[in-house]
Amino acid sequence: MKKYRHAIFAVVYTVSNRKVKYVLLKRKKHWRGWEFTKGKIEKFETKRMAARREVSEETGLKILKIKKFNIHGRYLYDRILKDRPGVVGQTYNLFAVKVEKGKVRIDRTEHSGYKWANFKEAMKELTWPNQKRCLKIVNGWLENEI
Repeated sequence: MKKYRHAIFAVVYTVSNRKVKYVLLKRKKHWRGWEFTKGKIEKFETKRMAARREVSEETGLKILKIKKFNIHGRYLYDRILKDRPGVVGQTYNLFAVKVEKGKVRIDRTEHSGYKWANFKEAMKELTWPNQKRCLKIVNGWLENEI
């Protein structure tokens, strides 16, 4: 039986003058590239609680609204990770998290930088196809919301 780590994907965004900007994080732990906030669902934590905690830990931004999507998936790691023995990949549930725009305080153990990007820039920068798919879903929803 393959063991997966249960996690959330959180597309973090802000809206100003009807324009959406997304927070992208420059990954340095386990692999290098651009991603949005993601992280493990801890024991006794709901998916929504995990989304709130991960956004706070990875960005330090003030959360205004959290939306859960009925979107989930899983993927295999490209190699076995020393700090995750027996785990072959990760499952995820998708959230969109609206924040107050400000200076992002990144977690330096996982990320080396960040940027605010519009949809087109974010699609170009994101490393993984599953995150690009999730961004398209959130962006499509936001176009109807603003």
